[in-house]
Amino acid sequence: MLDKDQTQKPWDSLWFNARVATMVAGDKPYGLIDHGAIGIIDEKIVWVGETSQVPKEQLALCQNQMDCMSALATPGLIDCHTHIVYGGERIDEFEMRLNGASYSEISKAGGGIASTVSATRLSTEDALFDSAKQRINSFLNEGVTTIEIKSGYGLDLETELKMLRVARRLGRELSLDVSTSFLGAHAIPAEFKNRSDDYIDYICRDVLPLVAADNLADSVDAFCEDIAFSAQQIERVFRCAVSHGLSLKLHAEQLSDQKGAVMAAEMGALSVDHIEYLAEDDVAVIKRNDTVAVLLPGAFYFLGETKLPPVAALRSQGVSIAISSDANPGSSPVSSLLLMLNMACTLFKLTPEESLAGVTRNAAKALGLASEVGTLEVGKLANMVLWSLENPAELSYRIGHNPCQKVMYRGKVR
Repeated sequence: MLDKDQTQKPWDSLWFNARVATMVAGDKPYGLIDHGAIGIIDEKIVWVGETSQVPKEQLALCQNQMDCMSALATPGLIDCHTHIVYGGERIDEFEMRLNGASYSEISKAGGGIASTVSATRLSTEDALFDSAKQRINSFLNEGVTTIEIKSGYGLDLETELKMLRVARRLGRELSLDVSTSFLGAHAIPAEFKNRSDDYIDYICRDVLPLVAADNLADSVDAFCEDIAFSAQQIERVFRCAVSHGLSLKLHAEQLSDQKGAVMAAEMGALSVDHIEYLAEDDVAVIKRNDTVAVLLPGAFYFLGETKLPPVAALRSQGVSIAISSDANPGSSPVSSLLLMLNMACTLFKLTPEESLAGVTRNAAKALGLASEVGTLEVGKLANMVLWSLENPAELSYRIGHNPCQKVMYRGKVR
């Protein structure tokens, strides 16, 4: 495929002789091109096709050519749901769960999110940046080029803004695209105990407008559960978010069926995440509104959950399924997106192709970035990974193995 008017201008770089998994949906598994090639100018892909079809003039003009030696090339990986900026750790809760305490019991006893809120409020902006940078490095080493980062461990104006500033700074200072989500409606802070409606008022009146005015968030998220907020309360937050031009996402049906996913989808949410308890009858609503279902196998595994998300119904209805790490200190202390591919296959019975689509094409859609990243197509950002393997299914097959050979971020090797 040749981008118009790019034949004569020298390409900045050319990757050739690769097995190119474009991840473009179609008849070919993985959108695979054997003996494929990719031409790049500036930050974008300008040509994708068979190596034998590369324009002869570019073979002469392009000064930066790399023979991939039949290695696999994929889009840069996308982690579309993380809580990677936070203070403190919650190792003690891991031991409590092993001794029989449930996630809900820990939360109601003052642990859980409240514990991380206390530590995050006490952390400086630089300390939050430094700790998050260390966590992100492991994802960078696995070929992640886009990551979503949520706030939600401040639950007050100062700390929520602080977390979002750190997330934006990570995007500026690392070779990484960062999408941010304001998650003020994550839990009820101690100062609003038994006054959840007042806290929702506070978010809508005092916090969300400043988040939007400072351009600190791309989306607004919330936690819809009986230990957090009702669908009706979150709808108020979402209406405020929409009035400020922000996209919507939702933690939904993780521990019980609160019908939050239906509400969010009908309001045009980009994604509904977790959804273990999503009723099969509600999957049609998700599909009708073209909302992405984000599955989080790390949290499912770590919490010892047994209720599986309705994968068969999602698949039969043609719902886009994304996969993410849910990296956070309490329920998914994950530092490997590749491990999530294996878990999605073994725990949720996704195919390797569905899992890889879940961290590329569908993850981009879950962030509203499908026009920019997620597939290897002309016009999209040149975010690509070269793997020292040939079969894309091997990315899901191996456990604890990182075959990442080279990462290109916005047209430059990282």
